[in-house]
Amino acid sequence: MSELKVGILSCSGEECLGGTISRLATRKVLEELQMVDTVTLCLPLYLAGGKEERNFAKVFPTISVDGCDKLCAKRSTEKYSGKINGSVDVSKIIGNENALNTKIVRNKDLTEEHFQMVEEVVSEIVKAISKISPDAYSGKTFKGCSCGDK
Repeated sequence: MSELKVGILSCSGEECLGGTISRLATRKVLEELQMVDTVTLCLPLYLAGGKEERNFAKVFPTISVDGCDKLCAKRSTEKYSGKINGSVDVSKIIGNENALNTKIVRNKDLTEEHFQMVEEVVSEIVKAISKISPDAYSGKTFKGCSCGDK
């Protein structure tokens, strides 16, 4: 069986804190934790019809990380690629009022409290990854971008 890869499709909303927290947490999982071979999928490209992004999510287990309860990443994955293997709703972790905060959205404005929120979301992403069974991998070959050819 091929190596297990996991796609993480993160919120792209830049107008609220929930989006910022979701992207920072996803980035930390990808760059620092390296539990399994993870790649991030670009939500705007995914929504615009990016075949490589959509095909990756059809072949490999995928987790959505949404900044608010609109669940754009989860819904788009399910619409274009099928069932996802895990979902993290940042607003349920940090609270809806925090997630929808439009005053603090840039990294330079984040406080220690915000970075603690990032850690809580990272923990939930790790839990979602750890629940994925190796059987969730479809066994299909994915070609189309460097992330699938490692």
